[in-house]
Amino acid sequence: MIATIADLKEKIYDVKYDRIEQGYGLDISEIDEFLRYKKGSFNICVGHANTGKTTVILYLMLAYSMKHDLKWLIFSSENTDYSIARKLLEFRTGQPVQKLSDKVISDELDWINEHFKIMKVDKLFSARDLMRDAATMKEAWNFDGMLVDPYNSLAKDPALLRSVGAHEYDYQISSEMRLFCKEQNVSMWLNAHGVTSALRSVHDQSHEFAGLPKPCGLADVEGGGKWGNRADDVISVHRYTGHSTRWMVSDIHVLKVKETETGGRPTSHDAPISLRMMAGNTSFTVAGQDVIRHSEHLKVSKELPLGEPEINF
Repeated sequence: MIATIADLKEKIYDVKYDRIEQGYGLDISEIDEFLRYKKGSFNICVGHANTGKTTVILYLMLAYSMKHDLKWLIFSSENTDYSIARKLLEFRTGQPVQKLSDKVISDELDWINEHFKIMKVDKLFSARDLMRDAATMKEAWNFDGMLVDPYNSLAKDPALLRSVGAHEYDYQISSEMRLFCKEQNVSMWLNAHGVTSALRSVHDQSHEFAGLPKPCGLADVEGGGKWGNRADDVISVHRYTGHSTRWMVSDIHVLKVKETETGGRPTSHDAPISLRMMAGNTSFTVAGQDVIRHSEHLKVSKELPLGEPEINF
């Protein structure tokens, strides 16, 4: 199909007269300037193991749900369904589950169930299996986005592998995922581990974080640069777990924003979006602002003081 000149003119005039629809924000400039929810986008979150990729993505998904009533499908092979539900519950209430009444737990889980569906991972899925099941789910429950966590937990499709070979396999799957997002009009967040060699890239001795691994870059996505090429947006989530005072801060480095006209742009290398975990591991603040604003929902937790035992992400 050929793009019509009428459609092309309309889009060009939309740019000229600032009529481009913006992606959804959270009314926090430190986030919205760089990162937006955009329907139909294929996004990648890369990071070293155990740096909190899933935690950060779930938190942001919840924040967008609470502000914009978005619905999400969650596939996470490295976490149980109940542990994801618990984390969403604690993020939404700003309190550990032990401090919540039975009624609050029941009511809040009902809200979570309206906005999140968590897939049971009781078998091996290939990427094609997952996209087929997600498309079927969307017919029954019209979700806005989904999490695939992580990519390397998906089985290789044997027929496709034989057809294209190992080198081309990820090219094909990444292209199919991108097409799935456009056809289904959903935003997919694909969690990907960084390559092992990236852990050996550490800050030099003159740096504040001397000797600690650097954040993953576009070229560090497991499987190679093809993923960054195919994705609309790419973020790198990093946490200096070995640092005495920064271990509770999750940094989001926005590495790529394909369409800046709809909002967002890459962060500078030394100025990521910094999410500071609050006491009880139940929320984050950005520049001192409670992202989910529990003061408007239930109760705000106090910020985690420096030097506490390490957070279990």
